[in-house]
Amino acid sequence: MGLIEIAAKKSKDLNSGPPVTIAFLGDSVTQGCFELVKDRNGKIDTVFEQEAAYHQLLKQRLAEIYPSAPITVINAGISGNSAGDGYGRLKRDVLQYSPDLVVVCFGLNDCMKGKQGLKDYEWSLTNIFEELRASAIPVVFMTPNMMNTYIHPSITDVDFREMAQETMDVQNSGILDLYVDKARKTCERFSFPVCDCYRMWKTLAGKGTDITSLLSNHINHPTRNMHHLFAEELFRSIVLENI
Repeated sequence: MGLIEIAAKKSKDLNSGPPVTIAFLGDSVTQGCFELVKDRNGKIDTVFEQEAAYHQLLKQRLAEIYPSAPITVINAGISGNSAGDGYGRLKRDVLQYSPDLVVVCFGLNDCMKGKQGLKDYEWSLTNIFEELRASAIPVVFMTPNMMNTYIHPSITDVDFREMAQETMDVQNSGILDLYVDKARKTCERFSFPVCDCYRMWKTLAGKGTDITSLLSNHINHPTRNMHHLFAEELFRSIVLENI
C-alpha cells in the first residue's frame, strides 16, 4: 500500500492505524539550514528554520488533501553529514520509527571528497537501501540542489569565501554531477524511484538562471522558495509513482 493510500485510509478511519509517518534522511538542507553566520567568537553557525524546509512543505501539501489524517515527519537531517554518516545512524534515526516512507538525500558533502570518494558514496547508499529494503520500507531518493557557480560579491568573510571557492570548483568541474549520476544508477539497481531535483536545477542553469542567487548562503543551501521545488517534486513523485 502506497503512502497516498495509507493517508486516504487514515483520513476515512482514524482508528485504521498509527499516524502516517515519513522520515527524511539527509544533510543540512534536510535539517533546515539556510544562511551562514558567525557568532561573537567567530565560530561559523547556521540559520535554522525547519518550518521552511521541504519536508514541512510536503507535509502541508499532503494535509491539504487529507486534512483529517495525522502526518508525522521525522527530520533525520544533520548538517555536514555524508551518506556514510546517514548509514551509521539509520537504525537510530529512521528504522526505529517504522516509517511508511523514507526520503533519502545525500551528495552535497560527499562530493567534497572528490572523485576518490565515489566508491564510498556508492557503498553507503547501497547499505542504506539494503537496510530499508530488508525492513520493507518504501524509498525515494531525492537528488540534491546545485551549488554555487561563482563567488557572490556579498560574501566578504574570508572563511565563507574559502568555502564558496571549494564548492564552486566542485560544481563547475562536474564532480557533483558524477555523484548524482552514481546515486541514480544505484537507485536503478534497487528499482527505487528518483525524485530528480538536480536535473531541474541543471535545466534552470541551462536556461541562464543565476543558480548562485537561488542559494540562501550563496554556497550550498537553497533559498526558502527553492524548498518549494523539492516539496512539489516529491509530491509529484509520490502520487505518480504511487509510492
